[in-house]
Amino acid sequence: MSPASTVLIAFAMSTDAFAAAIGKGAALHRPHWREALRTGLVFGVIEGLTPVVGWALGVAAAPYVEAWDHWIAFALLGALGLHMIRAGLAHDAAAAAPAERPQSHSLRRLAVTGFATSIDAMAIGVGIALIDADIVVTAAAIGVTTLVMVTLGVMLGRVLGSLVGRRAEVAGGLVLIGIGSAILWQHLSAP
Repeated sequence: MSPASTVLIAFAMSTDAFAAAIGKGAALHRPHWREALRTGLVFGVIEGLTPVVGWALGVAAAPYVEAWDHWIAFALLGALGLHMIRAGLAHDAAAAAPAERPQSHSLRRLAVTGFATSIDAMAIGVGIALIDADIVVTAAAIGVTTLVMVTLGVMLGRVLGSLVGRRAEVAGGLVLIGIGSAILWQHLSAP
């Protein structure tokens, strides 16, 4: 696999995590670089490991991963998105001020979101096993690109969060549902 292909795969695998990070950043009260980097590290490590898992599954698991990855991602992202929407609407109902938004997300919530946005990277790992490409280079590129994109996404979400106020968490939930729906649509409409 060429270096250009590796870079393109890394960017493609990080785009859904980037969109989710914008929602995460928007839902927080003025996230700092430390929180953005923490989020980026969690997403980057998970996004870097899932292709390795897919690669390890190899040819034997390819039909299973390809058959269900989109449904798993859709269900996880949809559930997280609905949870964020419910939480955002609960804040609206209580007339919560933007200052009452959390300073950080729990590690568990970050890990679940990171896993949900990285399911497709597992299928990439299976594909890499089939073409006998270097999984270490590809997984490292995906992980580092995701770390950078998610860190920047959280900080971009900080700016957007101050613009959308209390509705930031609802918007983040809608983004997650949109990502899950796009993943499902892409896989179901593929020839």
